[in-house]
Amino acid sequence: MTHSSAAPLVTPLAAFSLAAYLDGPDYPRLAARLRRLNGCAQPIRLRGRVEHRDPLTGEQLHRYTTAHEPGGVLRVACKTRRASRCPACAETYRADTYQLIRAGLVGGKGVPDSVTSHPAAFVTLTAPSFGPVHTRREKNGHVQPCHPRRNAGSCPHGRPASCTARHNTDDARLGEPLCPDCYDYAGSVLFNALAPELWRRFILALRRRVAKAAGLTLAELNAAATLSFAKVAEYQRRGIVHFHAVIRLDGPDGPTSPPPSWATYDALAEAITQAVPAVSVTTPDAPVVPSRRLTWGTQLDVRPITTSGDLTDQAVAGYIAKYATKAAECLGTLDRRIGPADNLNALPVTPHARRLIAECLRLGSLDGLAALRLTEWAHMLGFRGHFSTKSRRYSTTLGALRQARITHNQQQHETSTGRLPLTPEDQVLVIAHWSYAGRGLTPGESILSAALSGYPVRLYDPSSSPQGRSTCPNSS
Repeated sequence: MTHSSAAPLVTPLAAFSLAAYLDGPDYPRLAARLRRLNGCAQPIRLRGRVEHRDPLTGEQLHRYTTAHEPGGVLRVACKTRRASRCPACAETYRADTYQLIRAGLVGGKGVPDSVTSHPAAFVTLTAPSFGPVHTRREKNGHVQPCHPRRNAGSCPHGRPASCTARHNTDDARLGEPLCPDCYDYAGSVLFNALAPELWRRFILALRRRVAKAAGLTLAELNAAATLSFAKVAEYQRRGIVHFHAVIRLDGPDGPTSPPPSWATYDALAEAITQAVPAVSVTTPDAPVVPSRRLTWGTQLDVRPITTSGDLTDQAVAGYIAKYATKAAECLGTLDRRIGPADNLNALPVTPHARRLIAECLRLGSLDGLAALRLTEWAHMLGFRGHFSTKSRRYSTTLGALRQARITHNQQQHETSTGRLPLTPEDQVLVIAHWSYAGRGLTPGESILSAALSGYPVRLYDPSSSPQGRSTCPNSS
């Protein structure tokens, strides 16, 4: 997998720095440390020491200090989930999410294989319309006009109320409102802010619908069956989140117990279609912004997950894992918070994203909406929920997968160094002291890390840089 947009640039300064590393005495250790980062683009640099002592005698069993590391720091992978910040660590997060989702469909990672017989649905919940936007529609493999409306005329702001263009997939207008002045920007950011609460209410309503269909009370349902789910948030091109979720019916003990006889896919799908329109959330009252009732959109997709066909467990797990590493930056906005010193008009964002960010800042300054923290999450267009979440009993956890990886790496290290692993009977006092020393790599380290990990680099082109071109009017 390549990530050319994040590839380090081989400038003359970076090449000089790389040459110094290659000729230096610390190169073997530096190369080994960078190789263990697996291409992390922004590792955390730490200074400190760790001592292992016998708690009874005080004898020092082992000591590690960063003073012997290249540059006097230990480089640790950042472990971010955002592909825009670190493609290498985001790929690890994506792979872990894939394993987590798939384990809840076919078993593994502590989940029995019998889970494949439990009814499961792949559900897509969308947002309502806040105004017409440019979109790409297809029918029978042919691209349809965007918004064809005969005799539609113009909107109150003088813009055409229809669009007959057949947009390409890379058309910059996709997701942009037909008329930005008619678009409900306040409703858009408020929906993003309250989407997690709307999801919570949907799950509660779904449990009630499942219980009612089975002729049970909620207490009786808890003793007979468990509703498990895993979901991910995805940004649509118009800047609004929608959710993709795997929803599964289990027995009372989760995936380890078979569901009751009445728990079928048809019963689950019917309960989902009834619960979606039954929930809503009301926005808080604020000056000049009256409260409104927000609901899910009318577009609802509910499909069974099978072991063969178009919607297999692999396809679903891959689809959800892909969006777990993405966020609003895919729509032309930022992947960092906006600070007081940022000039909104100078931000490298699309005009539509700029208006959404401005609306977040405007609404966030109102007393009644302060609890939504719109100002802090303006770069996310108001959404402040977790992108990837699951119920407790769906499958394994990301923490368990990371711990398994750590244990595996420790075992490999002990095997290569010949050190005996600690047993549960061993008692060791660990004294550690760490301090933060910065983030990221030098230009030379970035090139070396990419080369060792198999990631591409970009060659420096003097003709494409203002510093590389002569500004003398008489030069040829």
